Amino acid sequence: MDPLQGVSRETIRRLEVLVETLERWQKAINLVGKTTIDGAWKRHIVDSAQVVPLIPADAKSLADLGSGGGFPGLVIAAMRPDLQITMIESDARKAAFLGEAGRKMELEKPPKLVIKRIEAAPPASADVVTARALAPLDQLLEWSNRHRTDAATCLFHKGKGWQAEVDEAKKKWDFSPDAIASVTDRDAVILRIGPYAAAADLRDRQPEGRRR
Repeated sequence: MDPLQGVSRETIRRLEVLVETLERWQKAINLVGKTTIDGAWKRHIVDSAQVVPLIPADAKSLADLGSGGGFPGLVIAAMRPDLQITMIESDARKAAFLGEAGRKMELEKPPKLVIKRIEAAPPASADVVTARALAPLDQLLEWSNRHRTDAATCLFHKGKGWQAEVDEAKKKWDFSPDAIASVTDRDAVILRIGPYAAAADLRDRQPEGRRR
C-alpha cells in the first residue's frame, strides 16, 4: 500500500519542500540518521505518511512528541490540514528547523511549536499522540499520558524489537495494542493503542472481590 496514493499535487509539493529543507539543515545539525538522508523520501516521508490512515476521521487535535526532523508531525500537518497539531521539541536548533520547514511548506494550518521537554510542556489534551524513533514504549506511554485525552489514540513507530517493548510496558500499563505492519520495513510496525491506564491504578479501582 502506498500511503501517498491519491494525495494532491499541492500536498506532494509541500512534502518535497520538507525534504529539501531537511537536506539543507542536515549539513549543520543532525536531524535524522546520516545514512538515511539520501533515501529521505521513503525512509522518512512515506514512513511517516503511513500513520495518516490510522488517525480517526473525527480527531480534532494531535500531539507529536519529540518532533525532531518533522517526522511524523510535519508530514501529518501537510496531509491532514483539518487537525490542530502541537509539536513538542526541547532542542532549540531542531525547533528552529521545524519552524522554518513549516513556513516554507506553506501549510494550511501551521502546527503549534512547543520548545520544552515533553514532561514539562503544558498538557496538549490531544485526540491523537504520535512519536517516531523517540523512546521505549513504557516511556512513551508515560509521556503520552500527560498530553492525551482519555479516549485518545496513540500511534508509535516501532522497530523489530517492538514485542519486547510491549511486554516490558505491560508491567506498568494496562493496554491492548494493535500492531500494524510497516509499509517501509518488514520488521517494523505501527503500534496503535487506545485508552490505557497505569496498571496499579486499575487494580486500585477494582471492587475488592475482583482484586487478585
